[in-house]
Amino acid sequence: MPEDNSQTPDYDLFIIGGGVNGCGIARDAAGRGLRVGLAEMGDLGSATSSSSTKLIHGGLRYLEFFEFRLVRESLAERERLLKAMPHIAWPMRFVLPIHPDMRFEKGTPTSRMLTLFMPWMRGRRPAWLIRLGLFLYDHLGGPKSLPGTARLDLQHGPEGVPLKEKFTTAFEYSDCWVQDARLVVLNARDAVEHGATILPRTRVTVADRTATYWTLTLEDTETGTTRLVTARALVNAAGPWVQEVLTGTLKTPTPATIRLVRGSHIVTRRLFDHDKCYFFQGADGRIIFAIPYEQEFTLIGTTEQAQSGADDPPECSEEEIAYLCAFASQYFRRPVTASDVVWTYSGVRPLYDDGAGSATAATRDYTLYVDDETAAPLLSVFGGKITTYRRLAEAVLEKLSGTFPQMAEPWTADVALPGGRFDVAVAENMIDALDRDYPFLPVGMAERLFRCYGTDARALLGSAAGIEDLGRCFGPGLYEAELCWLMTNEFARSAEDVIWRRTKLGLHMNADQVLALQQWMDAARTEPEGGQK
Repeated sequence: MPEDNSQTPDYDLFIIGGGVNGCGIARDAAGRGLRVGLAEMGDLGSATSSSSTKLIHGGLRYLEFFEFRLVRESLAERERLLKAMPHIAWPMRFVLPIHPDMRFEKGTPTSRMLTLFMPWMRGRRPAWLIRLGLFLYDHLGGPKSLPGTARLDLQHGPEGVPLKEKFTTAFEYSDCWVQDARLVVLNARDAVEHGATILPRTRVTVADRTATYWTLTLEDTETGTTRLVTARALVNAAGPWVQEVLTGTLKTPTPATIRLVRGSHIVTRRLFDHDKCYFFQGADGRIIFAIPYEQEFTLIGTTEQAQSGADDPPECSEEEIAYLCAFASQYFRRPVTASDVVWTYSGVRPLYDDGAGSATAATRDYTLYVDDETAAPLLSVFGGKITTYRRLAEAVLEKLSGTFPQMAEPWTADVALPGGRFDVAVAENMIDALDRDYPFLPVGMAERLFRCYGTDARALLGSAAGIEDLGRCFGPGLYEAELCWLMTNEFARSAEDVIWRRTKLGLHMNADQVLALQQWMDAARTEPEGGQK
């Protein structure tokens, strides 16, 4: 342990990990008056937080595991987040077809209970029980703005058109869609506006603790340069690497462990014409979603497979592609095949290891472990989900309140993220106004910009009077003006940052366009006025 010279640390709180939890904690802490630093070894949100199923939801299936507190908290957060970021999150209706082949996953508390009291059900999910679950889902989270559950006749509605004829009835309920990677970046941006220092592509390589503060060695992963910083408290929000950071960098083992689960998704050309999502139930007890995606596509996922290690790049295997195609083909009239797949992505979920018998059964709740034997505490985040990231941040700072008695009260519940200061009900009107005020924009571009940047879309477009004022075009709807915004305000440094995280324009670009984009960004970063400020 290094000698403690009672110096004033550079930061009150330093955070390892720039996913949604880390950036959410940084935003909350900075807004309470703490001096905050954050290091992320890659791009912000480049791991788990950009590889989700893109939903803000209570977790309907978690009711089968009796996770009522998690569902209640998630539903309440769904309402708050929809109001805080109506540009990157919006309501969606979910269609859940009812049929006699629906089954519970073996070993769930609900399955065991029904097997005990109704053995003749033989593991089936009865429609009445699903309706009961949806009733709870409608009411657990308190007051809500979204419409409740309804029954659908699939034989006479657009929702039934792409489905096989045997599906005649469905329940329809509400949840929300979110642009997950943008959620991370906007939290980081708001943290900076409140005084935080956000350091992407920066790795914490060494951490030493005295009686009163931490000394951290930070390495720039692009240049290899290092520097030292000090902090009063440290938060380990490294996601899949949380345990590796604890035992390696921090040399602080803990009895808590994580379970790494790979979730893979496939993206196909659009499979149906309406704007609702499907919730499909399989004979194996699992569920998948089929979601309208980026106007021209359908997103199908997810799988749940054990992942060997955090450093192993998660990839959607051929077996997972085949599984998702076969699962979806049980419902759609036209079979979904591997030839329909235009893109795949996978992420690793760092679930808290609660000893569950399967990845599906492992809890999605978060667990916070605090090592506060000295005045320089360490808090580690295990598990969690996008929907509860804001509440998790509050819980982290509540745990650290003894270290920072000067810290202000919680504040994020009713404060919008950058670009989100408007009511979700007027979003369409604001998109129409953007189209009218910038009539030269290509078809659909005003909506895309608004769904990414909200009210900041006007700042991005500025005084442009024609398409030529937006600068060079690198692909469908991607102009130099947007790139300058992303590099200056949103930490973007590579083509991948832009086309797969800040946007999903990679679905529309070819290899030559991506190369030209990367070359332009490399050149812009070397110019005096280019790049992140």
